[in-house]
Amino acid sequence: MEDRKNWQAKWIWRKELAHARGHELVYFRRSFAVPEEGGKLVVHVSADSRYRLYLNGEPVSVGPCKGDAHTHYYETVDLSDKLLPGTPNALAAKVLHYGGTSPWRMAEHGPVSVWRSEAGGFLLEGALTAESGELIERLDTDGSWRCLKDEGYDYVPVPMMQWAGGLESVDGAKQPQGWETAAYDDGGWPAAVPFYDVRNDWGELSPWSLEPRPIPPLYERTSGFRSIAYAEGAAEAALQSLLGPAAATGGSLQLAPNSRMVVELDAGQLTTGYIRLELAGGQGALIRILCAECYEPEISARGKRVKGIRNQREGGKLMGEYDSYRVAGTGAFTKDGLQPEAYEPFWFRTFRYVRLEIETGPKALALTGIGYRETGYPLEVESEFDCSDPDFKTMWTMGIRTLQLCMHETYEDCPYYEQLQYTKDTRLMMRYQYGISTDDRLAKRAMFDFHSSQLPSGMLQCRTPSMFTHIIPAFSFDWIYMLQEHFAYFGDLQLIRRYRPTVIALLDWFERARTAEGLVGGMPPRYWTHFDWVNEWPGGSPPLPKDRPMTLHSLMYAAALNAAAELMQQSGWTELAAEYRDKAADVNAAVIRTCWSEKRQLFEDAPGSGSFSQHPQVWAVLSGLTEGDAARQLLQRSLHDESLPVISLPMTYQLLQALNAAGLYDELGPAYWERWRKFIGLELTTFPEEDIVGPRSDCHGWSALPLSEFTSRILGVAPGAPGFETIAVRPTLGKLAWARGKVATVKGPVSVEWHLQDERFTISVDGPSVPIELALPDGTTAAFIGKGQYSCGISKTSDHLHS
Repeated sequence: MEDRKNWQAKWIWRKELAHARGHELVYFRRSFAVPEEGGKLVVHVSADSRYRLYLNGEPVSVGPCKGDAHTHYYETVDLSDKLLPGTPNALAAKVLHYGGTSPWRMAEHGPVSVWRSEAGGFLLEGALTAESGELIERLDTDGSWRCLKDEGYDYVPVPMMQWAGGLESVDGAKQPQGWETAAYDDGGWPAAVPFYDVRNDWGELSPWSLEPRPIPPLYERTSGFRSIAYAEGAAEAALQSLLGPAAATGGSLQLAPNSRMVVELDAGQLTTGYIRLELAGGQGALIRILCAECYEPEISARGKRVKGIRNQREGGKLMGEYDSYRVAGTGAFTKDGLQPEAYEPFWFRTFRYVRLEIETGPKALALTGIGYRETGYPLEVESEFDCSDPDFKTMWTMGIRTLQLCMHETYEDCPYYEQLQYTKDTRLMMRYQYGISTDDRLAKRAMFDFHSSQLPSGMLQCRTPSMFTHIIPAFSFDWIYMLQEHFAYFGDLQLIRRYRPTVIALLDWFERARTAEGLVGGMPPRYWTHFDWVNEWPGGSPPLPKDRPMTLHSLMYAAALNAAAELMQQSGWTELAAEYRDKAADVNAAVIRTCWSEKRQLFEDAPGSGSFSQHPQVWAVLSGLTEGDAARQLLQRSLHDESLPVISLPMTYQLLQALNAAGLYDELGPAYWERWRKFIGLELTTFPEEDIVGPRSDCHGWSALPLSEFTSRILGVAPGAPGFETIAVRPTLGKLAWARGKVATVKGPVSVEWHLQDERFTISVDGPSVPIELALPDGTTAAFIGKGQYSCGISKTSDHLHS
């Protein structure tokens, strides 16, 4: 539903239509009086590009939620209970506009995922009313607001995390200290300039097509560092007094004039948050802040990362880039207590370790506070898991942490380097989330994002929101799987009906790309032919000419056609469903004719290429090309052939799907957990991008696979019908002696507990009042509603005990 709000506020900035190539940080203020009896105030607020809103010095909103060229979000915030009756109040906002958009320059132009126009802007609409509803004062942005450009802020492009945007260099002496409080005197600030009406009655859309925020606000939770990993030039006892979640002990660390301090702080686990330093005195001191995911060996370099045990400082170093702050010296200890000078970077940082380097000038500096506010999407974990293997419980916890850190205003591939929402990563994260939560608000927002990214040709962008178009054709299929899996877990037919035209246009793009042989042909040179990060595939695809058909494109197209056929069938378009199934069969037949090697008994990576990998064999099963005994034999050959490039962590999800379809999951699936188990010994707190010596990212959402597999395989809970109208329970034992947990579903939680003892398997299931279909390890089945307890015998030589 498009926004129907009849806006009265105007977009304001510090000058008329300030088209800017550079980046600007601008402050806005509006003072107002609240009567003794109090009042009500609800505001609607947005900005170009990012804002933080305060009321009387207290942060009350951060945004706007990331949008795109056709959808610009605004937040609605009820401030009524934060008003101060009988005194002057002040709304205040700091707005950072990222300048420069086209042609795009990586790093220089800011975060890739934050859409912006060429002009900065701030928008707030709200009316202060009495409890009776009588209007007291309108507070809409217009010429009554005051503004000031921050002359001390400088954006610093950095190559290491260029997708997520640069860092910052700030001169505190050029900043208005205390500007966000009601007591601050803004009399010397110039009036803001209204430069654009929100409303246009002639259908001429502005750069900001406003829509209400579709997801809840991110949480912010005060936290503190757990320990000191290294200190030089600092009194550790004084430093220790500033650590911990409270960080309100009244302690301070005194740094003498012309001295230097280096300290490395450990948050205890990887996190995302706003680092905050509180200071007194020390005019002219320079503070540099480096955020790092882990310690790396001294030989590690930007071009070739080497990582080992992540918390091993001995022989290691922290790698990253620096924010810097020049101390103004305005903070002081007074008879009324400490009035600190504070610094925190505008946007959140990702870190487990933070390195502070402080060099004082001619005046002493007191460091009175070191902490951070953790932030992220307010994901409520509704599922529970435990089992006889303690490593699995650790992997469960690591999986949840990985997913949480890759969820902010969108799903993100990684929080440290990119903060971008990619189709492949997002589809997997959505699926993992369904194992632990029934909250699908971020998922529905992501499906809309990719729908909105569709080009006139029908192709979807591989990441969105994004300031420039990026295409990986193979990733576009994952959007169809998003719809399919959401429908399985939530049964939302209305959503499927809404996006059917987008599905049709996307599949038509691939149909038009088919060759005379019936395969999907080579991709346009300007697109990236990428399938999986494999050691033997430096560019993400077999090292073959990109202008020739790749087997994977055809098999993935056939699999997507079958998925789309299911969606069309469920939503009533039966003729189109039949057409898609026929096309899938035709593509599969073309693959058999042109890509099958009789000699190797495997599918080639491209017709006549003599190149092989595990990937086409897995997708031959997923596409429906092969099934039954033939599928089992194909997978067994490919998985035991050590000459083949091996599927990576993220595509292991599809591999396990193929094993399940071929009836091999119980036999071969549990062995794949060894790839995740080794991360525990490396002292990771999240799962990395890849399981190689030097993965770039230590937190990558696509690796949180335990969340889906432990709930749907080990506990065995999955939709038996769309929206869990029936619940299927089919536990996988592997080498476990017992497992128990609770799985969230839209019908209510399903609790499962099973034990294997003395060749006897026993299971108890307690679920909502819907039909439950239970499959026991010996092949027998049971059907019941709500609760059930069953048992069966299992031989010690059973495949269930040998993975």
